[in-house]
Amino acid sequence: MNDIVNKISGSVYEACQIDKDLFDQYNVKRGLRNADGTGVLVGLTNVGDVVGYEKDADGKIIPVEGILRYRGYSINDLVKGCQADHRHGFDETVFLLLTGKLPTKDELDLFSTHMAASRDLDENFTQMILALRGKDMMNMLARSVLVLYTLDDTAEDYSLPSLLRQSLNLIAKLPAIVAYSYSGMRHAYHRKTLTIRHPNEELSFAENFLYMVKGRTFTPIEAELLDLALMLHADHGGGNNSTFTTRLVSSTMTDTYSAIAAGIGSLKGRLHGGANLQVLEMIENIKKHVKHWDSEAEVKEYLMKILRGEAYDKSGKIYGVGHAVYTISDPRAVLLKERAEQLAREKGMLDEYNLYTLIEKLAPIAFQEYKGDTKRVCVNVDFFSGFVYEAIGIPKELFTPIFAISRMAGWSAHRLEEVTFSSRRIIRPAYKNIYPCADNYPPLSERK
Repeated sequence: MNDIVNKISGSVYEACQIDKDLFDQYNVKRGLRNADGTGVLVGLTNVGDVVGYEKDADGKIIPVEGILRYRGYSINDLVKGCQADHRHGFDETVFLLLTGKLPTKDELDLFSTHMAASRDLDENFTQMILALRGKDMMNMLARSVLVLYTLDDTAEDYSLPSLLRQSLNLIAKLPAIVAYSYSGMRHAYHRKTLTIRHPNEELSFAENFLYMVKGRTFTPIEAELLDLALMLHADHGGGNNSTFTTRLVSSTMTDTYSAIAAGIGSLKGRLHGGANLQVLEMIENIKKHVKHWDSEAEVKEYLMKILRGEAYDKSGKIYGVGHAVYTISDPRAVLLKERAEQLAREKGMLDEYNLYTLIEKLAPIAFQEYKGDTKRVCVNVDFFSGFVYEAIGIPKELFTPIFAISRMAGWSAHRLEEVTFSSRRIIRPAYKNIYPCADNYPPLSERK
């Protein structure tokens, strides 16, 4: 097997190469990006809105403070409103994304009760999760979602009530699937005690997940920060890769489970869902090589080394800095940072938190100096989320699965929109073939 792989690998590589100049020649929008870096408009949505810049009359990009809206409501207003009431807001966020309106108190109570009652998994399904072990949590999650198809007698029912029921079921059950998958992985590969905790209907969505992963050792501020993170990650418009993937697959009118598994596969990619882990690892490297964490000069010089490809992983990237849309600020990062300081104080991690805030200040300056231009960049939500999860005591293997748990709400809302709106059409972009035509077909005996 390896002999044939080694023999043809070079040919496969050559066959995959396309001259970069050809993309300009044919006006191809690589990565569905315009020449100025903005996204190509490929659809319309009612679900979420991401704003990081405006364009003037000449088409020039004007940076603005970042805005994230769910169904027209600013994420800042949504978060602040729930915090003012001293309650967790993820259930309300899910309700808003799916229905397009804020719930009344009675509606929210009924919705939360339904979602809590739907958390538990079938015993046979739980045993399957523990038996079919894997080393990657995201692959285990996608596999489990596909298995849920086999347990749903109405999986091929495409009526709106059926699709909505499937969505709610997935949102409710994903935390248990993640917790059990992680427990099984720890037991199989790290020889840790196999611990299974059944979902607790009396706890909020965030509290229940912490309970299943950590037991009753979590504090109120830990649960509040996780609930905040879930609210912030619930949706990010239709253009992010995993949501677009979900919509793309949904446009074929396939089943819910196949579409969501595709979204999970997209989120697994290290260029999409794993960025907070890269930030965490980069910060650990900075902590080892910068003697005085409060020295602007020392921290900035090391950031310049990273940009020059002389330090950390030699990639030239400061992870967690920069975003495809946001320029001046990422509202999710701003909201997470506000509460992260309180968590850092509780956990005795204030020095680490101050280092993060110093890098937040210096990285955009270092970026502009190194690039020699005035492009505005800011830290994104991944910059602080890894720190928050680590402070809470969440294992690193669960960072991206938590992203999936939260984004399931947005994926579901976008999928329902994709398969329900009257002007729907299967998504089929064009690719131009530029491989040269063959003049003839040589017989096998004449080939060299």
